[in-house]
Amino acid sequence: MERFDAIVIGTGQAGPPLAVRLAKAGRQVAILERARFGGTCVNTGCIPTKTMVASARAAWTARNAAEFGVQVGEVRVDMKRVKERKDQVSGASNEGVTKWVETTPGVTVIRGQGRFSGPRTIRVGERELTAEQVFINVGGRAIRPSLPGLDAVPYWTNSSIMAVDFLPPHLLILGGGYVALEFAQMYRRFGSEVTVLELGPRLLPREDEDISTEIRAILEAEGVRVICGAEAVQVSGAAGAIEIALRGGEAVRGSHLLVAVGREPNTADLGLREAGVETDARGYIKVDDELRTTAEGVWALGDCNGKGAFTHTSYNDYEIVAANLLHGEHRKVSDRVPAYALYIDPPLGRAGMSEAEARTSGAQVLAARMPMSRVGRARERSETRGFMKALVDAKTKRLLGASLLGINADEVIHLFIDVMTAQAPYTVITRAMHIHPTVAELIPTLLEGLKPLEQAPDRP
Repeated sequence: MERFDAIVIGTGQAGPPLAVRLAKAGRQVAILERARFGGTCVNTGCIPTKTMVASARAAWTARNAAEFGVQVGEVRVDMKRVKERKDQVSGASNEGVTKWVETTPGVTVIRGQGRFSGPRTIRVGERELTAEQVFINVGGRAIRPSLPGLDAVPYWTNSSIMAVDFLPPHLLILGGGYVALEFAQMYRRFGSEVTVLELGPRLLPREDEDISTEIRAILEAEGVRVICGAEAVQVSGAAGAIEIALRGGEAVRGSHLLVAVGREPNTADLGLREAGVETDARGYIKVDDELRTTAEGVWALGDCNGKGAFTHTSYNDYEIVAANLLHGEHRKVSDRVPAYALYIDPPLGRAGMSEAEARTSGAQVLAARMPMSRVGRARERSETRGFMKALVDAKTKRLLGASLLGINADEVIHLFIDVMTAQAPYTVITRAMHIHPTVAELIPTLLEGLKPLEQAPDRP
């Protein structure tokens, strides 16, 4: 039995910084990794996909250069070079995390699959480890739906598509969520025909209907075909000729298939029962507000705890646990403002409540909307699609939420996040002086248009 002060299982966005932080505090730490350091974000998620999004935007900008008086000629996309650049950026991040952990005194790196053999006891191959504190940071993976014929045809997930270095003539995408739509616009801009098949009545069902409607319009304007209410009942074919039969008799044909219908936690093979760690019906590890599991001395961080599915929520989990353990604080998951972005172009930035959530919150809600066509920066860039809307509690004057769909929205949304985190009134924003010409300078103007929610226009 090898004894440590702490064991960290997984090297996603929470694991490495926590291991290093604990080691620098004088503890002996073992960190386990069965695959690649950095988890989803570094290897198959945020970093590589946003690098590809940047390549796709460059192609789109070049094709639209004439509008700005710039002549560039025929635009061609070299997919091998796109992949090469993506691999370089992602690889550098992977190498950086790996070297950081491997060279930190007090951290022992163990490669292999870790599995609980008892309370706070982990087996990795022939080795057995124990510690007073164990931290689970195992992330998640793409869901493989139970769809007749799927196992018999080649298909990609968000991970396996990272190995593709050619242009699919016609990419079929099963799913209409965040991952699906980023790949849809990306590959359309690279030059593929793209068809998105969404089971529900609209894209992005967690967003307000006006957001979903506008995002669909943005994608369709670029030539993406969107079919909602598309219940796939059978998949058949081979590489280069995939057919998806839909309920009702319609069949959709394409050359390649990307399955992006959601994600699930990597918890099934951890031996959690032996450790006394409970999960919910979907496999997510149950945690309290400080990320402690149902087992004494065991915490769960990142995607596997169901408290957030983003790099920033995982990293914030680390910050919460480290502050509480090392500094005696009592930081909580419930203290943070829910926030995320959708990296289509223009991006969607979200913070706090949606309009639908605000309507059922019991608060007296004020709302404001503004089309991006009113924003000078958007007009200068000829990117006026989208709109901004904000929600405020009429009694406290505190911001309840914001949805920004437009140029630079993924950055501007932080203005709302910071004020909401400070629990300050929205007037902090309206009284501030912002720089011209920017998108952020129009946020005070947006908020000056606050009206009772029922009086606010349904569309900007």
